[in-house]
This record gives sequence, structure tokens and C-alpha cells, in this order.
Amino acid sequence: MTQLATPSLQFFADLSVQVDRPQEVGRVFNAQRRVIPILGGEVQGEGWRGRVLPGGADFQLIASDTVAQLDARYVIETDGGDRIFVQNRALRSAPAQITAKLIRGEPVDPSQVYFRCVPTFETSSQALGWINERIFVGTGARYPDRVQIRVFTLL
Repeated sequence: MTQLATPSLQFFADLSVQVDRPQEVGRVFNAQRRVIPILGGEVQGEGWRGRVLPGGADFQLIASDTVAQLDARYVIETDGGDRIFVQNRALRSAPAQITAKLIRGEPVDPSQVYFRCVPTFETSSQALGWINERIFVGTGARYPDRVQIRVFTLL
């Protein structure tokens, strides 16, 4: 049999996404639905920079006292003017008392939370077109006013 390669990671970008107060929708499908508006933010990659445009949102399902399923969608504009659509699906898990603090918007030590994501990127930019053809993974941390995400290309 052919030996298959073990994937490795290469740094892609750090994102700081500014968020507004949650909009509580209520209980649906045995979970709490909430929408968190995205106000803007900054992106820093290897040799490139950009900003998160206002107008996106994070659509959350608080599935239990310990688990939240996240689905954020927004647009990045690079300093060169290229635009990138982002859909970032994530799982955030923590003990119930930590999850309750996050839901209330209180500060939490990120080391107490499992926050992993699988963002996808879409762009019409020829220079950045390669990101349409790669898988990315990342880790994140939720703060009262922002979400910090570190993204890696899965090689």
C-alpha cells in the first residue's frame, strides 16, 4: 500500500473580529438560537493585511450547557482591495459555568474553552485564488467585544 501523507499546518492569518451584543432568537430545535452582529475587525497574514467589513454575523446554536455550534459569515477586504467571503464553522465547548459566562458576555480565560473552527474562503481575486482550493483549520477565543482567531492552511 502507498503511504499517505500526514497533514501539517501552515500559518495563514490572525483575525480580530469585533462583535456587537447578541440578538437572542429563542429556543429552537432543543437549542438556544442567537445571532451576533459583526461590526468589523482586522486581519494580519504572512505578508498581507486586511479588514473585516461590517455587516456579517455569527449564527449560534447553544446546543447544551457545555457546547455551542457557531456559523459566522462575513467579508474581508485586503489592503490591496481584494474581497474574500468567509464562512467559519466552529465548535466551542467548556464546562457549564464557563459557557454560562460566555453567553452572558463575561470575560473568560481562553485556556478553559475548546474553540476550534473550519473556515472556508471564497474570492474572485486571481492572486488569492488558491484559497478557494484549500482546507483551513483554526483556533479561537471569545472576548466580550471580539473574537480572536488564528487560521492555518491544512497542507
